[in-house]
Amino acid sequence: MTTTADASVELSVSGMTCAACANRIERKLNKVDGVRATVNYATERAIVHLPQGMRTEDAVQVVRAAGYDASVAGHDHEQSRDTVTGLRRRLVVAAVLAIPLGNLSISLALVPSLRFPGWEALCVLLALPVVTYSAWPFHRAALRNLRHGASSMDTLVSLGVLASFGWAVWSLVAGSAGPGHWLGFGVTAEGADAVYLDVAAGVTTFLLAGRYFELRSRRSAVGLLTALAGIAAKDARVLRDGTETTVPAARVLVGDLLVVRPGEALPADGVVAEGFSALDTASMTGEPVPVEVGPGDLVTGGTVNNTGRLIVRATAVGANTQLAQMRALAEQAADRKARVQRLVDKVCAVFVPVVLALSALTLAGWLLTGHPARDAFTAAVAVLIIACPCALGLATPTALMVGVARAAQLGILVKGPEALEATRAIDTVVLDKTGTVTTGRMAVTARIAFDGVDEQDVLRWAGAVEAASEHPIGVAIAAAGADLPAVTAFEALVGAGARGEVEGSRVVVGSAELMARLDITVVTAAREWLAGLGPSTGVLVARNGVVVGGIAVRDTVHPSARDAISRLHSLGLRTVLLTGDHEAAAQVVATEIGVREVIANVRPTDKVAAVEQMRAQGRHVAMVGDGINDGPALAAADLGMAIARGSDIAAQAADVILVRDDLDAIADTVVLAGRTLATIRGNLVWAFGYNAAALPLAALGLLNPLIAGAAMSLSSVLVVANSLRLRTALENQKGVANDL
Repeated sequence: MTTTADASVELSVSGMTCAACANRIERKLNKVDGVRATVNYATERAIVHLPQGMRTEDAVQVVRAAGYDASVAGHDHEQSRDTVTGLRRRLVVAAVLAIPLGNLSISLALVPSLRFPGWEALCVLLALPVVTYSAWPFHRAALRNLRHGASSMDTLVSLGVLASFGWAVWSLVAGSAGPGHWLGFGVTAEGADAVYLDVAAGVTTFLLAGRYFELRSRRSAVGLLTALAGIAAKDARVLRDGTETTVPAARVLVGDLLVVRPGEALPADGVVAEGFSALDTASMTGEPVPVEVGPGDLVTGGTVNNTGRLIVRATAVGANTQLAQMRALAEQAADRKARVQRLVDKVCAVFVPVVLALSALTLAGWLLTGHPARDAFTAAVAVLIIACPCALGLATPTALMVGVARAAQLGILVKGPEALEATRAIDTVVLDKTGTVTTGRMAVTARIAFDGVDEQDVLRWAGAVEAASEHPIGVAIAAAGADLPAVTAFEALVGAGARGEVEGSRVVVGSAELMARLDITVVTAAREWLAGLGPSTGVLVARNGVVVGGIAVRDTVHPSARDAISRLHSLGLRTVLLTGDHEAAAQVVATEIGVREVIANVRPTDKVAAVEQMRAQGRHVAMVGDGINDGPALAAADLGMAIARGSDIAAQAADVILVRDDLDAIADTVVLAGRTLATIRGNLVWAFGYNAAALPLAALGLLNPLIAGAAMSLSSVLVVANSLRLRTALENQKGVANDL
């Protein structure tokens, strides 16, 4: 496709392994005349503004020339699936072969009496697929870095794996250098070099596992954007000159009259020109009660028309709609998170060049001092091998796996290390109201009868009518009734209520406005009762043209909410209730559960703004939500937590999913993730410290294969043991299991 005017295209980019890759691609694209590009590592997307005459294929070729691959976004689902599948295959091959290889190489290399003819060849054959096929992603990234004169963790992994494997193969084929010593102690048997095959396979397996789970985690950011795009209507019925014409939603213009039938999503923001209906606004506000709309009311694209036919005049289209702004805010938040450098990346930026330089200096030093070339090469390779991050490779994955397993046992699904990193400074927990601290289900909270009618009869008559309704208020009323009589001649009154014949009488259930429209007098006592309901929603019940009672319903507070908020406060965390509901309802819920700060009447984009404002004030924010409308705010927060019973979009946007139906899991998440992060940091300190201490010994030729292999194994064992301490984290928590 060639552009005739400046245009933008969204590309899906594959092959990136860190934020530095995204920066590299961005620089390459922006070097092209007239091109403006931004690359998002978390979502693996690039937004490229093309100058006139430039083709999309040209931008793709620039990305490929940088050593990566790209395709037009929206056509990359199969490619994305193939990437994950391919990485999983490499991991399976590595894991299956590394276990027997470890047992064979160590036992046979260190105990000559156990050796049999061809044992060396068997070990090499087991290791070969691991260090070639399985480790190929690391080798490919190292080659790409070499082309650009850069280095990364992948560079050290690739060199370490190849050096370990190559030296072991050379020693087994050409013959070992013979027995060796370490500081005058520890004589080793010939052929002990074979232990490095186990090192090469083990490092590949563990780091590949970490890469696989990281890729799965990053896919959630793409899933959020795709899901938000899926809410929007793809087509629109435009009313022009009295004729309905179906056009793509992208071609709707401001001022167009849009026809929206029951069950359809609104294709743009606008104002109702004709018709009455109830809109399902859960995608935008999170509130469970449909909103009644009529001429003059503002409506939002992405909401669903439940009942009547509407004609809507478009006031905001395309990128200006609230739904499009939600998607843009979510992508910006994902990009901000992706650019936070991890501790390992920072250290490796210095560690890798130092190791390479030390290896080269070791080789030169030994040769210049008159030592044999074999001894010089042995010492130089030993530096690369001892620097190979075996314990470093275990440091994060083992702690993460144990921490994630423990979290899962506690009913908490942690997606990746970003969640752990984010918890180190969390001081504010922001909670959505509906579906998070409340159940999201309406329940009858009060009822009243007038003129001597029994309250139970009022509930029975109303329940009989509402038993045929699908409206959340009607469902709550029907559920509260007992021994409901049959209803005939049922009729749903769009945007107002319902009516039918019950026990020979005409029964109407609905708002005061509906009663007035049907010429049913609403007595003063009924109006006063409605005015005093506060956050509850009240409906009136009329029988044979006379109002006989009223029923109030309200979203119920989750039974664990008060104790959960109290525990968060005991941890020194501030709590904020953030909701699209009106101020009165929000204040009642906040008082009931103990939250002191309330932000009400907010749209989805306002939720993001509220979170960003708190962050601008220096707060470190965890956002807890469950609805589609919470997705961008979950992505914008330092830590996003989604309630599992909520929407898929909230789950995709969040860093943590709370599976356990208990809000106390929020505090468990903060405590457990903090402990896991501390464990990872301890592991990294040990792993880097071990390498720093061992490198000079290797450079001096004081480390032979046996001692190096044993020391490396001990380092790995200590890292694993430290990670396993997380198994007992929060073991005294009420209602959860104590052992893995």
